[in-house]
Amino acid sequence: MDSDSTSLQRSIDWKQGLAIALGVPLLILPSIGTFAVYLWAFAIVAWGLSVLQGFIQNLAYGEMATTFANASGLPGFAQTVFGAGTQTGKFIGGFSAWSYWFAWNPVLAIYSILIGDYLSGIMPSIIPAFADVSPVLLSIGAGIIIFAALILINSRGVSSGATVGYILAVFSLIPLLVITVAPFFTGNFHVEYITGSWFPTDWNWGLSNVLILLGIMATAQWSACAWETAAIYGPEYKNPKSDVPKALFICGLICLFSFVFVQASVTGTLGVDGIIEQRVSPLLPMATMVFGEWGALIAIVMLIAAMVLIIQTAFNGSARSMHSMAVEGNLPSYLSKVNSKGTPMRAMYIIAIFNVLLILIFSFMEASSGPAAILSASAMGYVFANGISLLAYYKAATDPKFKDLERPFKAPKGWKYVALAFSILNLTLYLVGIIYLNATDAGWGPTLLGFVVLGVFAPLWWWAQKEQKNKAAA
Repeated sequence: MDSDSTSLQRSIDWKQGLAIALGVPLLILPSIGTFAVYLWAFAIVAWGLSVLQGFIQNLAYGEMATTFANASGLPGFAQTVFGAGTQTGKFIGGFSAWSYWFAWNPVLAIYSILIGDYLSGIMPSIIPAFADVSPVLLSIGAGIIIFAALILINSRGVSSGATVGYILAVFSLIPLLVITVAPFFTGNFHVEYITGSWFPTDWNWGLSNVLILLGIMATAQWSACAWETAAIYGPEYKNPKSDVPKALFICGLICLFSFVFVQASVTGTLGVDGIIEQRVSPLLPMATMVFGEWGALIAIVMLIAAMVLIIQTAFNGSARSMHSMAVEGNLPSYLSKVNSKGTPMRAMYIIAIFNVLLILIFSFMEASSGPAAILSASAMGYVFANGISLLAYYKAATDPKFKDLERPFKAPKGWKYVALAFSILNLTLYLVGIIYLNATDAGWGPTLLGFVVLGVFAPLWWWAQKEQKNKAAA
């Protein structure tokens, strides 16, 4: 049941925020194969560079999280900074938040489709009657069941979601670590698979290669920089001054290790050709190679648990992004309401419906195309969100309205110029790169989807402004 309140409750500490964000390392799963296709073994380096980029960007976000303690992460930062000026500024801040929402939101559909594919592979051996069940139906069914369960759990407050995060993190991250570490002890890891295939044979650093690399880096940050999600709970931390930096940077260190190590382990075990042959789920042949058929079955169960964890992370992040936009007057006020536990339930309902529609649309594509196409589109949103949010950091550091505010956590001196440089990188080179990579890998469909969803913000924003004018006139 909704209450009349629009305020989130300060009910978690840094450990709970970290637990919810622990799903971020699992965002590597749908991209292991794609990166190997285009970069071969250099994908290992790309992941490392992307996580380091995350540290650069998240120093700025960590400072803003403690400066604007009532703002809800990236969506709240941009809206607070740009919304304090003209209507144009308010629109820019709102668009940044909408872009962030679109970046996180489709994670639910991506992993539901993958869960359906995995279930279609294991269910017939357990229950023969499932042999004739379409993967599309399994994806839709899995999505509906998971969304409903998470809505029920999160309706009790964000701390309940953190508890789920603790449980699933243990169940999924540890087996993931075991599968990727085991080849080093079983003799299945071959370093020459890495050193002998750094780049594709036709790689020449021409314009096409550079654009591909930029597109890969733009896609990589969707996964490897996404641990800023720990900052989105700024309004809900009991002590933002200490909780935000701890949650952010501990998660960052975990990501730095996991993204680099997982890609290296898979490449050194399967080789580039082996990854390409199993582009969607390369961890499965690894598990079979190391543990046998039963190991593969365990890996599937583990991966499904991992996917539920990242769905939980995305569900929370995108719901709070939508709530933040409504509170700031950038979306209709209907979405600003929270229930008695401080959870934005209305936003969660809409997100669930949107993702079921995405599953319906993209489940009918080839197995590898559906999730990849959705990811490609949502990565465009993350490019805009990061670019505008970093610009907000620069503005907050230079604008007289904000530059003298207390900053319990501060990035290094002069970081505003670093943030400005990465803002420009995102809004120019990364944007061009992701569009080029999308067109090369999956056609123009994902790019069109990205621009359509991002463009929908304009009429919704106009609706919210009209609503506010009518309220003021009443």
